[in-house]
Amino acid sequence: MHVIEQQGPRPILSWDEAYVKAKALVQRMSLEQKVNITTGIGWMAGPCVGNSGRTTNPDFPELCLQDSPLGVRMTDGVSSGVAGINAAASFDKTAIRQRGEYMGAEFRAKGIHAQLGPAMNMMRSPKGGRNWEAFGEDPYLVGVASAETIRGIQSQGVMAVAKHLIGNEQETNRLKHSVHIDERTIHEVYLWPFARSVEADVASVMCSYNKFDGKYACENDYLLNHLLKGQLGFKGFIQSDWSATHSTEDSANNGLDMTMPGDITFNSGDSYFGANLTNAVNAGRVSEARVTDMAMRIVASWYKLGQDQGFPEVNFDSFKSERGQHVDVQGNHKQQIRQLAASSTVLLRNEDNILPLSESRIKKLAIIGSDAGPNPMGLNACADHGCNNGTLAQGWGSGVASFPYLITPLEGIRNRAGNNMVIAAHLRDDDTETAARYASEADIALVFANADSGEEFITVEGHKGDRNHLHLWHDGDKLIKKVADANKNTVVIIHSVGPILMPWIDHPNIKAIVWPGLPGQESGNSLADILFGDADPSGRLPYTIAKKEEDYPADISNEMTFTCSEGINVGYRWFDKHKIDPLFEFGYGLSYTNFKYTDGQITVINNNSQDANVEVKASITIKNVGELNGAEVPQVYLSFPDVANEPPQLLRGFEKVFIERESSQNVNFVFKKTELSYYDINSHGWVVPQGEFTLYIGTSSRNIKYTGAFTLN
Repeated sequence: MHVIEQQGPRPILSWDEAYVKAKALVQRMSLEQKVNITTGIGWMAGPCVGNSGRTTNPDFPELCLQDSPLGVRMTDGVSSGVAGINAAASFDKTAIRQRGEYMGAEFRAKGIHAQLGPAMNMMRSPKGGRNWEAFGEDPYLVGVASAETIRGIQSQGVMAVAKHLIGNEQETNRLKHSVHIDERTIHEVYLWPFARSVEADVASVMCSYNKFDGKYACENDYLLNHLLKGQLGFKGFIQSDWSATHSTEDSANNGLDMTMPGDITFNSGDSYFGANLTNAVNAGRVSEARVTDMAMRIVASWYKLGQDQGFPEVNFDSFKSERGQHVDVQGNHKQQIRQLAASSTVLLRNEDNILPLSESRIKKLAIIGSDAGPNPMGLNACADHGCNNGTLAQGWGSGVASFPYLITPLEGIRNRAGNNMVIAAHLRDDDTETAARYASEADIALVFANADSGEEFITVEGHKGDRNHLHLWHDGDKLIKKVADANKNTVVIIHSVGPILMPWIDHPNIKAIVWPGLPGQESGNSLADILFGDADPSGRLPYTIAKKEEDYPADISNEMTFTCSEGINVGYRWFDKHKIDPLFEFGYGLSYTNFKYTDGQITVINNNSQDANVEVKASITIKNVGELNGAEVPQVYLSFPDVANEPPQLLRGFEKVFIERESSQNVNFVFKKTELSYYDINSHGWVVPQGEFTLYIGTSSRNIKYTGAFTLN
């Protein structure tokens, strides 16, 4: 396998500079040539999942567009790291950006112009099948994670693609149903991450399959022209999701710039663009100026990322792997993946300080459950991870990448434990009697269970993308109870796409609960790093885990037309507004050490709410008062003046800080117009309210360590 050396960041042009170059090229193109670069060449007609048309004289290349948001899909020699939901759980801006950088480097080295990610749809319902590809339930967190990911990807000269605009929060009926979201909610919740993506100079946005207010997203003038290109000032190109184009003139006139993969349906041999778009221009139904704009947006994005200079040729084939060159682009990325998988692991419970595992005191460890072991069918045995056998490290669908290897929890723990302790493994879920026997004979029992979900084109164990329920799969609840009944020192380890129900939560023998989420290829190593204390568990929940399913603000809708009736009260906002106690709140996560918060301060730099440069600063000192080095995640929540009619509190800042034992660190936060505004439906714009704000700094949305107030005039 040919190995590629990784490069550093690459120069990126401003949009103005890119448009000057694009104009010089596009003005030499005929109508047919301009149409050609807006039109994919068809499903499986090129090496990538999406390939746009090319021109000669003037020359513009075929662009390669490829899944997924976590790594390069449908090829080998690539890394398969943590899912988006884990990146969010790290609450670590630097690590999230570095994840984008290594992914961008791998996509570039494969010759891919555009990475089809990040995904930034909201976790509206915990059952949403593709929740794990994105960044959780809070718009601010999703916005930060999206922007950092985009900056990382594009630093490598690869276009990032923000997706899916908009309302694609579930898989059920996604191709047919129509979603209604009120004006305020669309701005404050669902459009928020796209606004941050545009600020991060994202090159492309993908419109979604569903309808919005009765009209398909990819031909929706309000979404594409009014919101994205108008209000947000997006300068790049809008591409359809695969086969999400439904018309010629409506799509072109209402803002779609590129149709993917080009044909109307897979392998249909025709296109809504191509000759049909040329004919529409000649018939006066679409202006040539609009087609010029479409081409300009695509060509400018290419110039902006410097892809006109020394960009690698595509060296793989998604559909006929024997045609590829099998270039290994992994570099040393497994180290980053292992670190991020560990730092996104959430410690939910740790009674009697049972963790980290004491190598001197523990003689025998039981490892129980199929989720601790390999897929018996083999690595990557199921296309797009479309099965749930063995340990769960990613969900299923187009949002995956083939594993180069997958370190199972059993392997990782065995390797780390060495010869110091006996490890007895029972990798079955159904034989609970044997599981109980193994547990009873060990000092500590580690019991593993999981919950999976994915994209609707694959059904796994009856789940067509979205989850049918919030229970653990494979009778995991029963397995956990049997093991806990048999061992007073039970540690529960959950690999999951999102929240689950925990009927065993009050079992007195369950001393610890560890939540590694979807850690990717280094799963077992990163888990061992946490269990043995080589790394501090510094992940925090990017969603709420409720006590019962009815407590969540929304469920999957089976209606063909539905409204997001919870409005701006998504996630923890719903729980706060309705005074519902969650099982584990948003932002929650324990550490192996303890932190003390002191000296909270608020400084108002500019208190004029009408001034675009309104600014408030806050700071807090955090001391590590425990026995171990560790990382803390201070989170800032704002309560707005009553006039804003916001939920009780909104996340508006967070930082991850590593603090050595007995050391202190001062952490600073800045709040400007974006953080201090609400969307006013009367003026149809963002308004900073006058009045008193309350500022909370805490270790989670419910564990507040400092409260202060400030007033804007």
